[in-house]
Amino acid sequence: MAVTERRDTAGHVIEILDEEFEDFTTEARAYLAGQRVEEKFIGYRLKQGVYGQRQPNVQMLRVKLPMGGVTADQLDAFAEVTERFAPLKKGHITTRENVQIHHIPLPLAWDALRVLGRAGLSTREACGNTVRNVTGDPWAGVADDETFDATPYAGAFVRYFVRNPLTQLLPRKFKVSFSGSDTDRTIGEIHDLAFFSTIREVNGKEERGFRILTGGGLSIMPKHAFELYDFVPLSDYLRVSEAVLRIFNRSDELRRNRAKARIKFLVHRVGIEKFREMVEAELTGAWAQREYDLDDLVFIDNEEADAPELPAEAPEIAEEDADLFERFCSTNVARQVQAGYSTMEVKVNQGDLSPEQFRGLAQILRDYGASRARTTHWQNIVLRWIPDNSVYPVWRELRALGLGNPGAYEINDVVSCPGT
Repeated sequence: MAVTERRDTAGHVIEILDEEFEDFTTEARAYLAGQRVEEKFIGYRLKQGVYGQRQPNVQMLRVKLPMGGVTADQLDAFAEVTERFAPLKKGHITTRENVQIHHIPLPLAWDALRVLGRAGLSTREACGNTVRNVTGDPWAGVADDETFDATPYAGAFVRYFVRNPLTQLLPRKFKVSFSGSDTDRTIGEIHDLAFFSTIREVNGKEERGFRILTGGGLSIMPKHAFELYDFVPLSDYLRVSEAVLRIFNRSDELRRNRAKARIKFLVHRVGIEKFREMVEAELTGAWAQREYDLDDLVFIDNEEADAPELPAEAPEIAEEDADLFERFCSTNVARQVQAGYSTMEVKVNQGDLSPEQFRGLAQILRDYGASRARTTHWQNIVLRWIPDNSVYPVWRELRALGLGNPGAYEINDVVSCPGT
């Protein structure tokens, strides 16, 4: 299946609807005036990505970054929101590649959402019993072990299921990942649904598709995912996904006990063979006979077109920097499959970034990269399309921001959840 030649705006995966901001403002004001029942308002605000905290009268905003993708302009938006609305003056990268902003009073939340929306950032269905942020490999499109880049198809998944009536009140949250490589940098085996890029040969021609896993999860009674299919062509992966979600949504048994309402409990109870039969039966339904227009849904962002030119020479490394820079390169820098470019993983202490750090990273991306980065499930951020000869000056600027430490994934690169 050919991918459309159109090009999307970088970072704009989920459509921003102004009427949702108006609705949220109206509902929040009505709630504050005592005109809305709290239980109903909670369900409403969760779908808008606004999460209650234990502390009174403040909220946490959870911003979806599909596949972890974020642009320089969006980093500036995070800087503005954390500076204007967050008392702690920081944003937090999560293990699902989101950014969370805590302690925002509800009367300020609607203005914060508008600032985020202007940059193409959405909180829609970031909380609640919905399809949560779809995570991806931070090295998608630039890794040398990739079968093919899953980013466009992960974007299609996001676009198809966000605001979809099927996914508005699932038995429990539903977590999805996409990986272009068998090197599982998305930890697909702990997801409700996981996709791995695969190519098979049919009548002498290559056909792209996905290996699909389902039934993984952590929290209570951790389970690994099972292989649902070893290959599903691109023309059918959304159809299969919808079948899984329809079965999940229809499970009254799961709805009886919130603590055991994840799809992993159903898959592991009936077994993967029986669950596969359930999916096959679901696919015979009338709903499954329609066409899925991938060309209209895929997220197309040609990062390489915005990559900077390669500098002719690398600057000389200062003697006092040599040892630390060498260590940083050994743990935080990886060559891209595109010759002359590297990725630089920024180790973010406890996942927290200040307004100054958000702005500094944005400027680095504009000055040295393709104005794009990706967050990671390790709560770090990967700068992409950095010319090899620019790695040293970028590292110097990261150090000035307090973000130039080596040791990505080492013992002091701690994953931390601040809770609510």
